[in-house]
Amino acid sequence: MANVVINKLVIIGVGLIGGSFALALRKAGRVSHITGVGRSRENMERARDLGAIDEIASDLSSALKDADVVFLAIPVGQTGQTMTQIAPHLRPGTIVTDAGSTKQNVISAARVHLAEHLHNFVPGHPVAGAELSGASAASPELFRDKNLVLTPIDETSETALKRVTELWQACGAQVSQMSARRHDKILAAVSHLPHVLAFTLMSYICCGNGTGDPMHDEEIIPSELLRFAGSGFRDFTRIAGSSPEMWRDICLGNREELCKQIDVYQRELTALREMLVNDDGKALEKTFAESREWRKQWLEGTP
Repeated sequence: MANVVINKLVIIGVGLIGGSFALALRKAGRVSHITGVGRSRENMERARDLGAIDEIASDLSSALKDADVVFLAIPVGQTGQTMTQIAPHLRPGTIVTDAGSTKQNVISAARVHLAEHLHNFVPGHPVAGAELSGASAASPELFRDKNLVLTPIDETSETALKRVTELWQACGAQVSQMSARRHDKILAAVSHLPHVLAFTLMSYICCGNGTGDPMHDEEIIPSELLRFAGSGFRDFTRIAGSSPEMWRDICLGNREELCKQIDVYQRELTALREMLVNDDGKALEKTFAESREWRKQWLEGTP
């Protein structure tokens, strides 16, 4: 791996992902100066205290002056507006990359708002994170041995692609490439749908579990339900602690693929319900056994 060094990195959105990217590159000795741009002064000061950034930008013009790389670590719903704001201040050689969990909508925004800079635009998505947010949650090890997907477009130059690839490798990430459409289809199934299910389960338990329904003999309040929730429930709903703003934008940004996944999952639930209605223990056990085996193979790395 080439010893890539960035003289000036600008991070827009210094939270969990942006802060971790900064800390990882700093730890790897790949960056000289990091400028941070963000909405919360308190969070930015925390990022500076933690060493994730060297300075807090007063405005985009000064922040982007002489920037080598700009990293957009923002909710995908803010992508278009942010690209519009940075476009006038980008140098011809400045590379722009992002960490959005959806790619087709990010690329569409870039074609509109970064039309003159597409050769230096490298769409990306680190498949890593946590339910925590903000600079305080950042870690230089967040991307270690995690998947990082790049979805370059036809206009992306080989130079920009190679440089961004090397930066993510310096963070310890396992870098791969695919089309934006394929990325969004895959992530809808293994990331976006699970988050929707976790959020929905919490909402169901606390708001829509049948309390007060005349079909029920007695009312059970949410606090009592949660008092008896075990580690399995806690594990399943962990990701419901994620940022609502971020996941709102992700779901809307990939709504077509996500709706398809919800429909397919609903059919699976309906089939399982039929097994219960029919008292079909054999089919139920077969379904559970297959699922357990698939999970075992996945964890062992033998799909």
